[in-house]
Amino acid sequence: MAERIEQRLEDRVPELEQLERVGLFTRKEIKAVLKRASALEYKIQRRALRKEDFINYIQYEINLLELIKKRRARVGYSFKKDEIEGSILYRVHSLFKRAIGKWKEDVQLWLSHVAFCKQWNAKHELSKVFSSMLAIHPNKPALWIMAAKWEMETRLSSESARHLFLRALRFHPECPKLYQEYFRMELMNAEKQRKEKKEFERAKMDLGEFNYSEEILSGEMARIIYRDAAQKIKGVEFHLAVLSIAKLFDFTQDLQKEILESLQTKFADDPLTWDYMARRELELGSLQSTEHTTKQMKVSEMTQREERCSAVFEEAVRAVSTEDMWKYYITFCLERCNRKTNSEGLKQKRLERTLSVFNKAHESSLLPEALYKQWLQLLLESNLFEKAVEVAEAATKRFSLSVETWEMRLQVLIQLKSDDVTQCFEEAIKHVKSKGTLPLWTLWVEWSEGTKSKEDTEALYQRSLCAITHAESVTMKEKYLDWTYRNGGYKKVRRVFNSLCENRPFSLDFFRKMIQIEKEQESCKMLHLREYYERALREFGSTDSDLWLDYIKEELSHPQGKPENCGSIHWRAMKMLQGDLVEAFVSKYTLLQTGHL
Repeated sequence: MAERIEQRLEDRVPELEQLERVGLFTRKEIKAVLKRASALEYKIQRRALRKEDFINYIQYEINLLELIKKRRARVGYSFKKDEIEGSILYRVHSLFKRAIGKWKEDVQLWLSHVAFCKQWNAKHELSKVFSSMLAIHPNKPALWIMAAKWEMETRLSSESARHLFLRALRFHPECPKLYQEYFRMELMNAEKQRKEKKEFERAKMDLGEFNYSEEILSGEMARIIYRDAAQKIKGVEFHLAVLSIAKLFDFTQDLQKEILESLQTKFADDPLTWDYMARRELELGSLQSTEHTTKQMKVSEMTQREERCSAVFEEAVRAVSTEDMWKYYITFCLERCNRKTNSEGLKQKRLERTLSVFNKAHESSLLPEALYKQWLQLLLESNLFEKAVEVAEAATKRFSLSVETWEMRLQVLIQLKSDDVTQCFEEAIKHVKSKGTLPLWTLWVEWSEGTKSKEDTEALYQRSLCAITHAESVTMKEKYLDWTYRNGGYKKVRRVFNSLCENRPFSLDFFRKMIQIEKEQESCKMLHLREYYERALREFGSTDSDLWLDYIKEELSHPQGKPENCGSIHWRAMKMLQGDLVEAFVSKYTLLQTGHL
């Protein structure tokens, strides 16, 4: 092993001598490079190889390349690149090959090699990397797409890209993304060849020696791909994806028409088809902007286009009366409503249309639960308060078991300072099961804190603790403790704390809150702090090392503390803490003893 390492280090000498000779590195820096390289070489020659050692070695070499690049730019020296960088690049490729040979399944390692090749323009090497990678990972479509794109965009080889896509489709005959990118590649190739041909014709050059296929120029190759894919891939999303790609090219009108007809024939009942057809009206017949086009004309034209969209959506909800269809219609209306415009008339029309569509969907009992919140928000912003209350009530009738819907209705009533808030809370608690009602109780007590008497609020806190599940009571206990201290003072919070401690479960924050309250008192008693820490440790002593350390700190720093207790606390902590927590505790305890914590 030592001989192999010596040989590798000797192989470095010519490039390092060149670096020193041309003044890019000093003698001291050359020695440092050799020393570091020696350490890295030893690590990758061990019997038990580690991936991290190879990655570190590769990263070191890349950093060295970057440093040389910066030094060259600074001194303006650009010669001897083959002898210096060429040697390092060869070594990095060799390191990647060794690492990949050992850990073939690590896709990230392959991609790192690909990125390195691209960064240093190693086209020949990258071609081999892609070939090897796809042989090992033929089951990953994204890698095939990456390789084909590189062939097309960097090597300008549509033939190689096409070959890769065809091979990929043998492995993944039903992969929509592969077909989409293959479709895009053929259209890009057609566009490139059309531009070339046009330039040659403009220069009046003889096209005889150039073989321009009419099948490629017209986009026929892309049409064949689409037809083949359409037989294998189900679902409207694929058709819409290829249609959006086709629209990027100005010579695909016939192809777009074919895809659109297929879309309308095969997926006439799919809400996505209707959504596309409706939104298409925004693009059709747009006004050509000229110096004579007034703002009023633009507003008028936009109004007409939106009305055409709305007409298609209206037809859609009659033809496909589903929640999804209404959702697409409402989403469109909200998008238009949120668009900025200086025209008050257009703004008002958009708002009226949106509110009307919300209402129709609701009356059809097809408005999704999640959209009621947006409807209410819009009503409140438009100062339609009575309608908001009515809609919120209707929502809770339809989704009577939903905590979110009741919470939404209650927030509306609270915002409007309604007299029916308490009644609505009672109604909500009656309808919704105890599990998951914490948001309702939290909202209720927070509202009560600002509007009701202390007695009413305390009674509500106590009632909530009986009503919610044990797991949810943890949060409510923290809130109750905090509220009691703010409104009843120290003595009251002590009584409430002792009362709450009778029923598990607790959170660590519950005890830490009480410890903090005690420490805020002028006559902070160590006796009470010990009580709180001991209670907390009974619950969390096996899982929280910081709690033991804080207890020890308290004994050391409090005027009434007993430093002699620290040994006993330490011994108990070592017995109770689990797994790695013991090591963490010992480490922090050592720092505490030396005064570094």
